[in-house]
Amino acid sequence: MRTVTTPDSTAAPVRAWLPIMLALAAIWGCSFLFISVGVRELPPLYLALGRVIAGSVVLLTILIAKREPLPRDPWLWAHSFVVGAIGSAIPWTLFGYGEERIPSLLAGIWNGITPLVVLPIAVLIFRTEKFSAQRGIGLLIGFAGMLVVLGAWRVQGGANLAGQALCMLAAVSYGLAIPYQKRFLAGTTLSGTALSTSLLLCATVQLAVVAPLVTRQAPPAPWSLSPETVLSVLALGALGSGLAFVLNMRNIRLIGASRSSMVTYLMPIFSIVVGILVLHEHLTWYQPVGGLVVLLGVAVSQGLLTLRRKPVVAAAAT
Repeated sequence: MRTVTTPDSTAAPVRAWLPIMLALAAIWGCSFLFISVGVRELPPLYLALGRVIAGSVVLLTILIAKREPLPRDPWLWAHSFVVGAIGSAIPWTLFGYGEERIPSLLAGIWNGITPLVVLPIAVLIFRTEKFSAQRGIGLLIGFAGMLVVLGAWRVQGGANLAGQALCMLAAVSYGLAIPYQKRFLAGTTLSGTALSTSLLLCATVQLAVVAPLVTRQAPPAPWSLSPETVLSVLALGALGSGLAFVLNMRNIRLIGASRSSMVTYLMPIFSIVVGILVLHEHLTWYQPVGGLVVLLGVAVSQGLLTLRRKPVVAAAAT
């Protein structure tokens, strides 16, 4: 498999990646609304399957229009199979099951812990990032924020706790997928469209096999679903999986896995706004506060907020 050297994340100008990050935050932030609508009529596994099918159709159409082939390297397809599972099939299913139990805006807040997972995995396993004392402090702050979001002092059992745990596991799955992409896929000579298509095709195969086995029922006919559900599936696939995958791969190549995951700073803003305005959901005070603490921890770990120490004045040598 041919590879190319990825550019230094500090070399890419802000104007090259910030507009893309804002677009991704809007697309993915609103996706929690579409998931919440979709699981009203579809089992989460079939919702995820419909999403990857729609996304695959969009990306295949783009490849055909560009006359660009799919990857041919078997090893690349093997890596795509892994990322298709941990970056698409598993987290999208977990968020679906989670949003059967908790509001969509809370699921969006939990997605904000993704950079906290990305950093230690990228440092310790894939060796694509460097660790420092400041990053360690940022991780501790973020962990404290997670406990606040969860309301650890007033542990809630039942569906609420289960839903939050499922969304947290989905974010952890994302945290595994991002540095894996950076390590094994982002440096290839193939375009982001071709790579993203391979990921979605692999996820489609996985969910097409698993969904009937787990749900023990056939997928519902599209014409039996409400227009809101059908449009939600199409929006999740065409925007959240099709277009967003291409944009995200471009940012990973430009600024690296850890920094590109900062899109999760902005996603909760969109998920909260649309959850309140469209679905009339409600927040408990400690959930957004905990989300802000998580984002503070991520900002510290990413170096956006620098913990400065007083300079030590050394005596001049004679």
